[in-house]
Amino acid sequence: MRVVRWPGALLTFVAMSALAGMLVAVAVTPAVAVAGEGTSGAVSFFEDLPSYLDIQTPQQVSSVYATKDGHQVKIASFYAENRTTVASDAMAKSLKQAAIDTEDPRFYDEGGIDVVGTLRGAAATVVGGDVQGGSSITQQYVKNVLVQQCEELTGKDAADTEKKVAACYQDAAGVTPQRKLQEMRYAIAVNKKYSKDQILTGYLNLVGLGGRVYGAEAGAEYYFGVHAKDLSLVQSATLVAILNNPSNLRIDQPTNTDNGAKNGYAATKERRDYVLQRMYVHHDITKAQLDQAKATPITPKITATANGCSSAASGYDAGYFCDYVRDQVLQDPAFGKTAAERIATLDTKGLEIHTSLDLDLQSRAQTALSTYVPSTMAGVDVGGSNVTVEPGTGRILSMVQNTAYTQGDTGAAGSTAVNYSADSGYGNSGGFQTGSTYKVFTLAEWLATGHTLSQSVSTTEHTFQNSEFTNSCQNVSGGTWPVSNAESVPASMTVQAATSESINTAYAAMGKQLDLCKIAGVAQAMGIHPASGGALGQTPSSILGVNNLSPIDLAEAYAGFANGGVVCTPTAIDSVTEADGTTITPTPASCTRGVAADVAGTVDYALQGVLTGSGTAASANPGDSVPKFAKTGTTDGDVQNWLVTSSTKYTNATWIGNVQGSVSLANWPFLQGTTGYSAKFGVGKSMMSYLDQTVGGGTLPTPNAAMIGQTSHTSSNSSSTSSSDASSNGSSDSSAGAAANGSPSTPTGSTPGDSTSTAQQGQQQSPQKQTGKQKGH
Repeated sequence: MRVVRWPGALLTFVAMSALAGMLVAVAVTPAVAVAGEGTSGAVSFFEDLPSYLDIQTPQQVSSVYATKDGHQVKIASFYAENRTTVASDAMAKSLKQAAIDTEDPRFYDEGGIDVVGTLRGAAATVVGGDVQGGSSITQQYVKNVLVQQCEELTGKDAADTEKKVAACYQDAAGVTPQRKLQEMRYAIAVNKKYSKDQILTGYLNLVGLGGRVYGAEAGAEYYFGVHAKDLSLVQSATLVAILNNPSNLRIDQPTNTDNGAKNGYAATKERRDYVLQRMYVHHDITKAQLDQAKATPITPKITATANGCSSAASGYDAGYFCDYVRDQVLQDPAFGKTAAERIATLDTKGLEIHTSLDLDLQSRAQTALSTYVPSTMAGVDVGGSNVTVEPGTGRILSMVQNTAYTQGDTGAAGSTAVNYSADSGYGNSGGFQTGSTYKVFTLAEWLATGHTLSQSVSTTEHTFQNSEFTNSCQNVSGGTWPVSNAESVPASMTVQAATSESINTAYAAMGKQLDLCKIAGVAQAMGIHPASGGALGQTPSSILGVNNLSPIDLAEAYAGFANGGVVCTPTAIDSVTEADGTTITPTPASCTRGVAADVAGTVDYALQGVLTGSGTAASANPGDSVPKFAKTGTTDGDVQNWLVTSSTKYTNATWIGNVQGSVSLANWPFLQGTTGYSAKFGVGKSMMSYLDQTVGGGTLPTPNAAMIGQTSHTSSNSSSTSSSDASSNGSSDSSAGAAANGSPSTPTGSTPGDSTSTAQQGQQQSPQKQTGKQKGH
């Protein structure tokens, strides 16, 4: 039996009773004059307490949207607290009445505090020895607002944040007379500023309902699969029951021994029936309704709101794109000065993030890739990705890969959290060697320094002395560089033919006449950077693509060529609005000139030959009328395989190869009768056919006739950093005949010879000897 120390307890009771009387007066008039020196002092003390409570928009769920059939579709959600704020008329009347009858029957008559409840709490304090509360709904609302403010605090690091939140929480919800007084002071001020309906609605939007579920709307959706406005009497009473003790009364743990499915959620049902009884006592339901409701078992229909990108992955094959969006938010200062602030913005501000993703194109891309590339293969860590960007804007229209998305670091076979399309900063991939797709930068520098497409270059040299090459930025090491071609070629050929057929020795010979530093400079100007960070390699072998790049990076560069030499950084976000209507403007794509317009136009002209005649990607050409260009890339042994295609309206990049390891895929059987080498043509043709029909493309940038070599000329020394900002709209003809329209071909022989062997993902190996023997680089 607890012993009550009556003198102290009695004083507490008297003080609390006096305070209650005083609070009645305070609740009625802003300034109070109460007779008696002691009482006047108490009133003065009370009125000196802070009364302004900054009620901000509560934490809400942020949603990510994409376009499907011309309409915006939600694909993912992010939240710290699963909450969707709704208006009063979006809540069932039975829910609001259940809350009032159970929590605060005098809600509409009191001045923000429940004086009777306060007196009852004082009496309980006398008997129990602890500070007891008789909190009105307004007081509970105040406490929830204060706790919400605590949860939004951030510190200099995780430990500091935790310390600040804990201290704040103690001030907001601690059991002390001082805190209770401050809560009452705030409640009276809130009651004067807001209507009863606003207070009740705010309270029901804030309350915790177990786990990460907060507020009436999220609670209704999570526990019963309905909106708050559609809650039945029984469901309303159940939610009000849960808010009394969310940790113990939640009904999403069916295996819970004390409160689970086997005992009919007994604890929650007991509290629910109490809520129903209070509604009956206050004449808000009839005896028949009461009896029927009490006889109704608790039957949850758990409908979880996925947190993160798992719903985008399962519903739209867009998990990796969603993850890219998240990374963009968390790295953009527009969403907060610090990483912690940006996380808080995403998880608490109820953002509506509208993205560049086209779900129809996304579906087609996933089908195209999965048709040719399996998610797993015995004996090889196989990977494949396909990404589409929009020239002139950098908008990412689609992003898929051969594996299933998982949010964790590990997953089942055929799943990964690593985004193969992006670099280490946007998906933890170290990129892959690109082979001959990198030749485009040598070609651009070739044209910018006064050379032409019709100029002949030797193809006979297969062992190059590194000392023969120029690099104005760094020393070129000694030694030799062996280079092979895929098949026998003439002793010399034009640069146009060498580009269409991707002849390694020709491009090595071209590199001897250029500056390796400036070739790297062109690549950098077109947005290229190693996927793992750092500087681009500038060795002679870099001409043939030994740098590890990401598909999105390579697509960005090729889109720049399609855009007349102006390259735009990739972006996945179109617009962002907070729940309170505030607009956040993400850092926009940066569009800068990479090469002169005439250089870009002539590069595009040359690369059209890749899709025609004896071009290396002729078998992927869908044979329609949309002007476009392409480039293939294959490392030794087909360890890595690439195809980049572009019109003026889209740029599509496909990578298929080893995620880790260096298994030769030259004759490795893939789906649809293709190999690791030829599968890219099937994917590319499928994508070009669809993109040409749905996105299309206009006339490619005009080539420079002198750069083609159609007229005699003196070198104009066009700079790859020209400030020219527009290309004309003249037509350009392919230099290599009619388009081939065959199905994806399977090569014969062993190894194509585009560049040196691949590095493992995230690592760059030293250039190795090229020993390729087959065509199709």
